[in-house]
Amino acid sequence: MRAALILLVSLLACPLVWGDVPQEAARYKRELTRIVGQEWGLGGPVALHAAQIHQESGWRAGVSSPAGAQGLAQFMPDTASWMAQAYPDLGQAAPYSPGWAMRAMARYNRWNWQRLANTADGCNRWSMALSAYNGGLGWVQRDQRLAKAAGADPRTWWGSVERYTNRADWARRENRQYVSRIMYTHTPLYIEAGWPGGSPCP
Repeated sequence: MRAALILLVSLLACPLVWGDVPQEAARYKRELTRIVGQEWGLGGPVALHAAQIHQESGWRAGVSSPAGAQGLAQFMPDTASWMAQAYPDLGQAAPYSPGWAMRAMARYNRWNWQRLANTADGCNRWSMALSAYNGGLGWVQRDQRLAKAAGADPRTWWGSVERYTNRADWARRENRQYVSRIMYTHTPLYIEAGWPGGSPCP
């Protein structure tokens, strides 16, 4: 109850209209475009990364969740520390620094993406990578094994892997909604607003 109240107060203090690109996003557009270009090359998925930040924090750099996630990209402290150790070029872990958070998010997305190569196509690969960002790569790999054991396609997220998991009900709902909202609600919003990169999903 107390955690829910803290979250409600946080949202009321920084109102966010989920159907629009927040004004705060504009100040980060150029830097995020540069970061994604460095990590993913020209034509990298800037709109998708913007949609992910939209889902994670609503572009509020100083926000923290009741569970302890921090900053624009909502890194848990342990994950932020691991990223800084695994990738020294990122510098010391600084999840409340917008620049660090965006660089670490793009790098962590790529880390998950590289470990999910055996997927049906880019849409399904990105969907699994986002699921991994939200809940951990190990969970996605377990979900793939469950799908395969049930006779479903472990290479396909939509209509297949997304239906199989041993996660708690709340974690399953959060994880599946996370992927769906980024892919089909927020990314089109940013593309329409002129953010580059397109969408990996039709």
